[in-house]
Amino acid sequence: MNNLVSLCKNNDFRRVYAKGKSYVSPVVVVYVLKNRRKILRVGITTSKKIGNAVQRNRSRRVIREAFRQIMPGVKSGFDLVFVARGRTPFVKSTEVQRHMEKQLKAAGLLLDGSQ
Repeated sequence: MNNLVSLCKNNDFRRVYAKGKSYVSPVVVVYVLKNRRKILRVGITTSKKIGNAVQRNRSRRVIREAFRQIMPGVKSGFDLVFVARGRTPFVKSTEVQRHMEKQLKAAGLLLDGSQ
């Protein structure tokens, strides 16, 4: 099982945005950056463009649940930042999960035995 830590500091998010590779879908954007630790660090962001506080919180919950489902199959040693998009509060976590799996597979982060 992976060790999971939340990204909390602003400069950690900035570093992932600046140096990381992004994978875009209509529902969520994923930024990936290799870290020097053996742990998986994850951050979730939603901007005010998404909507009011209720929609932003729903977006975060949906993204968190989708990632929780695929987390056992994700490699450690990376920083991931998930950014909600305009459609995120209106879709179910299963759709977000499908997009996330495609993006993480393109990034080479999914282990072979996952899914």
